[in-house]
Amino acid sequence: MTTYLSSIVDSALKLAKSIEADALLYLLEDVVAKEDIKRKSATLKIILAGFGEPIAKLAEECGFHFLKIENPDAPVQDRLSQAVLQSVADEILMPGSTVVSLYSGFDVEQTDSISIVKLTEHLGRLTARDLQKLETKVPLETLKTVVDLAVEIGREGREGKSVGTIFIVGDHRKVLENSRPAGFDLVKGYTRKDRSLGDSSVKEAIKELAQLDGAFVVSADGTIESSCRLVDTAPVELTMTTGLGARHFAGAAISKNTKAIAIVVSETNGTVRIYQNGEVVLRIEPMQRAMKWKSFSGESDKQAS
Repeated sequence: MTTYLSSIVDSALKLAKSIEADALLYLLEDVVAKEDIKRKSATLKIILAGFGEPIAKLAEECGFHFLKIENPDAPVQDRLSQAVLQSVADEILMPGSTVVSLYSGFDVEQTDSISIVKLTEHLGRLTARDLQKLETKVPLETLKTVVDLAVEIGREGREGKSVGTIFIVGDHRKVLENSRPAGFDLVKGYTRKDRSLGDSSVKEAIKELAQLDGAFVVSADGTIESSCRLVDTAPVELTMTTGLGARHFAGAAISKNTKAIAIVVSETNGTVRIYQNGEVVLRIEPMQRAMKWKSFSGESDKQAS
């Protein structure tokens, strides 16, 4: 017997074929019957996005790619953007792809909407290759975790207010030597497990602490070593883009005097800049509808010779 979901899936497949889409993305609120969604396509990549192990298992049974939604309570458009962009980050899709998406736009209890999403420069680029270009001993997964957290802070702010902060990643012992406490260190006394950014609850706590002055010092394994640190490093000559303030100078300076990567969130507009050796190497725009990763090329945040 044909179900409502089966019918809308068939419609989405016909649409995908007619526009020569690259992928079909299911954004699920809950587990559905495998028979309703399982379809084979020689030309389409099929992606299942959702929260929880049952949906991951369903994707495996169907032979689909699976994307975990980190914040299931976010608005549907934010979750859809996260899923589409994560598919690019995981290199399931390439920038420029066209995706037909199915999701619950009006009624959370059933899939009722179909959208066409084009991964053009308008939506942006998010690839692991951008971070792999950095010559650093910090593991790629740690960099991705911290950058994703920084972008979330830049996009969301806190309690309706924009938030600026710094994450200094890697070479943490030397970073601690080149910085000083701005006040109480609010992560002091916690176990390494309770300070690991691999834990979603820790990341949420860090979003709250980001409202305070100072930087987060993060070890190469993704552990918050210290919070509320003021950069107090040897003077360096830096030529910065007009409009960037003390937070960016601090990030550039600490990245020049150590082997750390500084990830700076602008309080003004949420833009995230990644500094290495005193220079901006990547810039990421705040993810209002989508996150945008691009190789840095348009500014001159470089060390003055």
